[in-house]
Amino acid sequence: MKDKGVLRRLTNELAEKFSSTWRLLSETTVFLSRTKLFPRYENMLRQWRHRLESSKSNPEVLQEVRDGVITLRKELRRAGYDLTLGSKDIKIEGYRNDAAVREGFTRMVMVITDTALYYIAGQENHVQLMDYLDNQLRRMRVINIRQRHYLWYRWRANVLVLSGSDTEMKDDFEELKQYVETNKLFMLKQLKKL
Repeated sequence: MKDKGVLRRLTNELAEKFSSTWRLLSETTVFLSRTKLFPRYENMLRQWRHRLESSKSNPEVLQEVRDGVITLRKELRRAGYDLTLGSKDIKIEGYRNDAAVREGFTRMVMVITDTALYYIAGQENHVQLMDYLDNQLRRMRVINIRQRHYLWYRWRANVLVLSGSDTEMKDDFEELKQYVETNKLFMLKQLKKL
């Protein structure tokens, strides 16, 4: 397990060396814009962007900005942030019925508590999936369930598309939309293995 973490870190560092400075700055900005940390780094990001724009042909400036961005990314990783999520997004797309299977969607049910998100996906109908998830949550003694959702999901490139199923109530779906807007990174982190 420890070896995987070291390998992942080395792979990330190697990838950063070969990524363009602009791309690193852009990905870092997108990532931070989805966190509460953004106001703390907004001016720094803006200054780096300005330096790159005004010194396009100066390799020293390019290297200084690059070093700064890489240092920031390392600090964020040490603090527990998953920067790979900066290139991913979640999109809510209305309701779908069983025909969604032909479009590449899969059934999923999700339960949101105060501190966690639990889900299960599969071929069974949404009610059966929720029964199974509820049984698992009872065994785990999970409490403080705030939301339950009956959804369809599909990845389109780096965008996780979520749609309500026929079982999903309209008010619950509206609540999910609001939750997604304020918790995108948390949700992406929890759902990235879908």
